[in-house]
Amino acid sequence: METFAFAPAYELPAWPFTPPPELDSPKVVRHPIVIVGAGPSGLTLACDLAQRGVSAVLLDEDDTVGVRGASSRGICYAQKSLEIFERLGIYERVAAKGITWSFGRTFSGDEEVYNFNLQANSVSRQPPFINLQQFYVEWFLVERILELGVTDLRWKSRVTRVQQLADGVRLDIETPAGSYTIEADRLIDATGANSAIRTQLGIEAHASRSTDRWCISDVRFKKPLPTERWTWVDAPFNEGRGVWQHLMADGVWRIDYQMPEDCDTAYISQPEVAGARLREQLGPDVEFEFVWIGPYGYRDHLLDSFRHGRVFFIGDAAHVVSPFGARGGNSGIQDAANLGWKLALVAQGRAGDALLDSYDAERQPAARENLQVTSRSARFLAPRSPAEHTLRRAVVALAARHPFARALVNTGRMSVANAYPVAPLLPEGGCTVQNLPLRWADGRETTLMRLLADGTQCIGLWFAPTREQADAAREATASLPLRLVAVGGESDNHGLLTLQPDDTLAAHLGIGIGIDDRGSFALVRPDAYRAAVLANATPTTIAAALRTALALDAAP
Repeated sequence: METFAFAPAYELPAWPFTPPPELDSPKVVRHPIVIVGAGPSGLTLACDLAQRGVSAVLLDEDDTVGVRGASSRGICYAQKSLEIFERLGIYERVAAKGITWSFGRTFSGDEEVYNFNLQANSVSRQPPFINLQQFYVEWFLVERILELGVTDLRWKSRVTRVQQLADGVRLDIETPAGSYTIEADRLIDATGANSAIRTQLGIEAHASRSTDRWCISDVRFKKPLPTERWTWVDAPFNEGRGVWQHLMADGVWRIDYQMPEDCDTAYISQPEVAGARLREQLGPDVEFEFVWIGPYGYRDHLLDSFRHGRVFFIGDAAHVVSPFGARGGNSGIQDAANLGWKLALVAQGRAGDALLDSYDAERQPAARENLQVTSRSARFLAPRSPAEHTLRRAVVALAARHPFARALVNTGRMSVANAYPVAPLLPEGGCTVQNLPLRWADGRETTLMRLLADGTQCIGLWFAPTREQADAAREATASLPLRLVAVGGESDNHGLLTLQPDDTLAAHLGIGIGIDDRGSFALVRPDAYRAAVLANATPTTIAAALRTALALDAAP
């Protein structure tokens, strides 16, 4: 039998278990925020809070990151997630280690149907995508959390029981040194798709298991392949089924092969079977070594509500979608960014508790949209009826010749920052603001994320305010978490920090350019979402928009 080389396994880091003080205390200690689960969403939330100076207890059953055995798991990090990493202080590490890409090709059989460049509509300092094995992102987040020194990170701590209280949550925790009980004002479940907390609380996830089956091969090749995302709708070297091909860090390629619904998962993962697939794709003489091989199926689910009393669900604990378009892990990271600043302001007494309800009001519809989008991709890639097969063949044939049809070829709509619907705290709805490069009046460079990285406050971008407006606005918002920044106008702008005039910024915020737009104002939340645009701002309307966005006028 032919033997196949496997690359040396990654040596994942391990962190020590430290017995918590509660083990020696008869009292049940209460903590303001407890996060369970040190995956991408839980770590992002802990890091986000720490960046804001807010402490949290983070519990995880393991003492490492990723999955032992060096599976790549999630690999595609979208621009919004990368912007969040910029604010949290790990983006440079992610960019240095990962593979930046924006160009992709889609094939049907041996023919290229179309290609795309995601950079075309971007104004952000971050690229559209970086590919990086999930455990590296988790690793960088843990090290950043330890560097910030605010989070109580507890490894080898398994939550065995959760009980909702009238004013909090009680948790029983099992460790190598014994068991103990703590309470939390607020509990965040980031334990993933198989959340035991969700099960204990009797919360229905509305799970739907797909019959779609795939096999991942993480591979190193002696001869590199093009650094592009290549997708086959119906690859001739995979019996007419789909294939994805991505480059990750360390020269490792992630190749996903769609499998028959009734496949034997153990058989398709055998090295000799996976090796035969690679040679069918790349030729009999291709030289490679495996890093990891494994099958996967998926089960999508979506909670009706992401908040249940004092318990909040983020990431896969709240929603799971099919992997097409990288909308799963990125959505969990963005859940954390949405919730983090709200928890921080409420904990600091600078926002109303109703602000926490807006987490569910914004992120649940976003997850519902992602589920709908990815479900359509799954049906395109695995048609379930003769009519769906006929439709796909027609779309693919038209796309090769007609631009209009290319948008219909659905091999995964790539992850985007979801817009938020109109709601009491977002009267105009909310849309993301990209991390534009900006300049202060004296020429120094900055970005939107740098403006948002200092403390927890909204940014008020005010286009050329008058002296009287500036003075009155400072007085009207003195007690509110707002950083006023003038865009253009007089050189000193009456004591306000001043950015150089920027047409791209104005257009991106939804503000026109011209003398009539003097006094226009955009309110940007701490998660880089636009909360309001005021055409002729006054100190009174600015303060009112901010109070609305922070639920400060909401009924108790």
